[in-house]
Amino acid sequence: WQLGTVQADYVMPERFDLEYTGADGQKHRPVVIHRAPFGSMERFIGVMIEHFAGEFPLWLSPVQVAVLPITDQQAQYAQEVYNQLKTSGIRAELDDRNEKVGYKIRDWELKKVPYMLILGEKEKTNGTVSVRQHKKGDLGAVTRESFLSKTLETIQRKSLTL
Repeated sequence: WQLGTVQADYVMPERFDLEYTGADGQKHRPVVIHRAPFGSMERFIGVMIEHFAGEFPLWLSPVQVAVLPITDQQAQYAQEVYNQLKTSGIRAELDDRNEKVGYKIRDWELKKVPYMLILGEKEKTNGTVSVRQHKKGDLGAVTRESFLSKTLETIQRKSLTL
């Protein structure tokens, strides 16, 4: 990768008619040095996307958690879970599309979202969430509070892995 740059500029001093008096008493044309130790913001973001291959760490991911109700019957519970995540500062999306859950999972997996919460009737009844991690699959059911506290802790640590 190329991130920071240092450039010797011979053109701009001439255009601006820049001169300095050297130790020999003669006028000399300077060389202007441009530097960008971190490069441009765009270049930096590009390097990060390339480095992580779009699979950003949890704290950096644009969407950290996707909430996926299995049917419309879990819509209200899904909204509650989503609201709790958002209120806690987690970047979440609620996928209430009228699609099969397998389609939703595949779609969010392709978007490389770190966590998906699958909410069915069992989760609604027990007040839990079934956690699915990107590339690792089903992690099982946990309480909402447990998922929330572990997720916030991981975000706070700025860990590069889940």
